[in-house]
Amino acid sequence: MSSRLFHRLAVTLFFIAASAFGISARAQFGPKPANPGGSTVTTPHVQAELVAHAPQGVGPGQPLWLGLQITHQPDWHTYWKNPGDSGLPTELTWQLPAGLDAGDIAWPVPHKIAIGSLANYGYEGTVLLPVPVTVAQTFAPGPLAKDVTVQLKASWLVCRKECIPEEGHFTLQLPIQSTTALHSAAFDAAQKAQPQPLAKASAQQQAQVDGDALQVRVAGLPAALRGKTLDLFPEMPEVLHNAAPGTQQWEGDVWTARIPLAEQRSNSPSTLPVVLAERVQGSVPRPGYRADLTVQGPWPAVATKASVSPALEAALKANATLAGSGLPPAAPSGASSLTLTAALLGALLGGLILNLMPCVFPVLAIKVVGFTRHAQDRRAHRISGLAYTAGVVLSFLALGALMLGLRAAGEAVGWGFQLQSPAVVAALAGLFTLIGLNLAGVFEFGNMLPSSVASLQARHPVADSFLTGVLAVAVASPCTAPFMGASMGLTATLPAAQALAVFAALGLGLALPYLAASLWPAVARALPRPGAWMDTFRRFMAFPMFATVVWLVWVLGQQSGIDGAASLLILLVGLGLLAWSLALQGRARRWLGSVATVAMALLLWAFGPHVTRMAEVAAAPANATATAAQGWQPWAPGAAEALVASGRPVFVDFTAAWCVTCQYNKKTTLANAEVLADLHAKNVALLRADWTRRDPAITAALAQLGRNGVPVYVFYRPGKPPVVLTEVLSVDEVRSTIAQL
Repeated sequence: MSSRLFHRLAVTLFFIAASAFGISARAQFGPKPANPGGSTVTTPHVQAELVAHAPQGVGPGQPLWLGLQITHQPDWHTYWKNPGDSGLPTELTWQLPAGLDAGDIAWPVPHKIAIGSLANYGYEGTVLLPVPVTVAQTFAPGPLAKDVTVQLKASWLVCRKECIPEEGHFTLQLPIQSTTALHSAAFDAAQKAQPQPLAKASAQQQAQVDGDALQVRVAGLPAALRGKTLDLFPEMPEVLHNAAPGTQQWEGDVWTARIPLAEQRSNSPSTLPVVLAERVQGSVPRPGYRADLTVQGPWPAVATKASVSPALEAALKANATLAGSGLPPAAPSGASSLTLTAALLGALLGGLILNLMPCVFPVLAIKVVGFTRHAQDRRAHRISGLAYTAGVVLSFLALGALMLGLRAAGEAVGWGFQLQSPAVVAALAGLFTLIGLNLAGVFEFGNMLPSSVASLQARHPVADSFLTGVLAVAVASPCTAPFMGASMGLTATLPAAQALAVFAALGLGLALPYLAASLWPAVARALPRPGAWMDTFRRFMAFPMFATVVWLVWVLGQQSGIDGAASLLILLVGLGLLAWSLALQGRARRWLGSVATVAMALLLWAFGPHVTRMAEVAAAPANATATAAQGWQPWAPGAAEALVASGRPVFVDFTAAWCVTCQYNKKTTLANAEVLADLHAKNVALLRADWTRRDPAITAALAQLGRNGVPVYVFYRPGKPPVVLTEVLSVDEVRSTIAQL
């Protein structure tokens, strides 16, 4: 039986390598936090620094300001509270000692940044985003404390022609008694750059909806501005047309303007806060003035809000390759020895558990039969185990190196990425069909291959065992076992050598039971002796192989639709006919083999394109009605965050059709009546992120969670960090987490 492995496993290697290189680039992983623990973060585009101003120390009633000072590289910019037609505002999340309370950002006056037909509001050069901090009367740092520690997590979107999301973790220690005023000039300038409220009554700050435009009247502006052209910055997005020039004039001391409404307007406010400032060239600082315009309607009907495609959203949030910037990305820094050790142990344990996954079982059963054959030959038994281990470990290293290389080239790939390609799925289905037919006795490779090839196993048993390990990796790679997720996710942040060490540990874990069996004589003695039962067991093992083919055809149906799945079935029938005809003898083989070869070529020409063509996303899966009935909704970028912001907890299921663990959890724990009842009782929103197809947005979301494969199950809670569950869910684990929401 083992003589056929050399041929079919070599084909497997070719399919995996060739198809993985064919995956198209869509987006890149988001950047990781830089320089944790310091007060300054430097990226290729900005230098961000956490600064403070406490001229009288840190005490109740004393002035205290914190701020993020951003220095942009030339031509790069970040965004104001209303970014305009595109972009994202800078966000600050503080972790302060008890008794300190940070307020909102005191946004300086922005500048209008034109990009083609769009207009954004933001900052270039150097800008300080100051935040007032209130020191409560209850502030009590302790009798021996000399300073307080301030921590900040900041995220910003920096753009030129391309946009790069970045973030940083900052730490700053402030003396309690001493003066902190090194950046007093920057804070003074930032205070002057904040828009000042106008003194006139609201009755003199008005706006009238006039058709498709807003007629604005503002009185009380300083005399120095009269007669000058002004910029108006609405604090509320999606109301005014940001790029339209509009018209404006002065009527004595009253400034008037007619500004078109946004084409995709989504707000109809009764009061519209705006900032006015003199129009200048470049990013020259100038004073601004804030007015709350009382809007007199009626507003026209609100247009349907235009949505951003998942690919564009992912490109905005996950474009980290710095395409066109000319600046190389910073190399990842090495993990601490403790973190790396934990990752290696997690990978080793995850690989060990991977042996229990149903996708690995058919190949491992073949290996057990091979061990039985060598049970009475300790030397051959030991060599077989070592060769199998080498095949597994080297294959994981090759797959890991390929994945890291694709990431470095800009591909949005994660663990199991090869099964996101219909060509790989179809190739594996064909491979397992041939293996199943061979195990069932339909044909023998020895009868259809030249004698020199058919005798390779006898002459090279080590290569046979090695390639069995390669096949085990081919079928195991889509699976994610417990303890694997965190270790695999960490590889995206590690240098290549450390990342490859994690992949090697994963391979060692998968091969460990068989390596131990080959080196432990007691196991060899316990194995049954070779006999007629092996032929019966061989034929029985054809059925798990065919079951694997059924699963692969279903996976392809999720990607290429019902036509793609049917086309694959037709090709598999042709492949079976071809294998059978080539195993015949004499004239029958010559004639039937020729006919089957021509027929297979015609089938590939006619049906092959249907297999590799991705079906339209709009085609709903067959179980969509049942899924919707249970309350599940499709995941989209920003959907979970929006629901959490409204005060509702969210549960996200990151899944894929080719992930066996995902399907098991979906049919068991996630379909459990008690779990669903608990989710409904807590008003938990259910989102399902389907990664069956290549989706850069989902890849980026997984990267933010420190994962690069599925399944991943996450609870998002208002005001609390997300909770990531284990890969193999239990009812008790999910219900316990729900109870804590």
